[in-house]
Amino acid sequence: MLGPVILAASRSDKMRRLISAAPVTKPVVDRFIPGETVDQVVPIIKDLTGKGLEVTMDVVGEDITTPEQSYAARDAYLELIGRLQELGLGTKAEMSIKLSMFGQALEGGHELALANVRPVVEAAAAIGTTVTLDAEDHTTLDSMFAIHEELRKDFPQTGCVIQAYLFRTEADARRLAGSGSRVRLVKGAYKEPAEVAYQQKAETDKAYVRILKILMEGEGYPMIGSHDPRLISIAQELARTAGRKLDEYEFQMLYGIRSDEHLRLAAEGHRMRVYTAYGTDWYGYFMRRLAEKPANLVFFLRSMITRG
Repeated sequence: MLGPVILAASRSDKMRRLISAAPVTKPVVDRFIPGETVDQVVPIIKDLTGKGLEVTMDVVGEDITTPEQSYAARDAYLELIGRLQELGLGTKAEMSIKLSMFGQALEGGHELALANVRPVVEAAAAIGTTVTLDAEDHTTLDSMFAIHEELRKDFPQTGCVIQAYLFRTEADARRLAGSGSRVRLVKGAYKEPAEVAYQQKAETDKAYVRILKILMEGEGYPMIGSHDPRLISIAQELARTAGRKLDEYEFQMLYGIRSDEHLRLAAEGHRMRVYTAYGTDWYGYFMRRLAEKPANLVFFLRSMITRG
């Protein structure tokens, strides 16, 4: 029940100022966001990939208010691609992008976001890797899917994210499960109304399994975004039933959460990709991590009490 409260706080400027200013916050944030600059995260990328893991990199930031901020977001990703090129990791290091950062919510935002994301996707392809478009709240999805479809005309490896708690997602999964597609399935981490989304965890979990079955039986490349041990086991069984080899799907988990499980899955031969965020505008990302799982909130509050 705390999830919606925390998500509401993620949109509060007052809460942003309070939490950001608290001296105990940064050590906890560092668990989920290992750096603010490219220079700080390059050693993290090297460490993770050196352990047999893969990464998807997210430059955190959203809810921008000017076109200039969207250009800065684009340039931050282009800088990241330049550093990834030096590492020569290919698809072991891809990127995740929220189109809100690229101006999607501004006037003329659909066209602005497409214009900003295209050079990033082009640059990623030039170094042998790709981009996945993150899903945000339900009001943004038609635009995201349209941009995804447009980008795939020239860069068919471009991926996208779908969210199990939305009623629309089973239909989206059927449409997206074609040959060459790359689709990450997550539960969903935005506060959505009952008119468009399941409100109970059990309902979301059941939807997740139904949607994952669609993806596994399709012709695309499923990316399982979950830390839930039960759903991971179900995913493995669905993959076996669908006759998929270990390199025909992958698991994805967040940096700082269940790190031992990352290594276990990789040791078993699975492709295991760590979603790794960095940057200075970390507040919204951090609050969604707290809302997703009570253990994350307990960790944060315990740290506040201990350090306080």
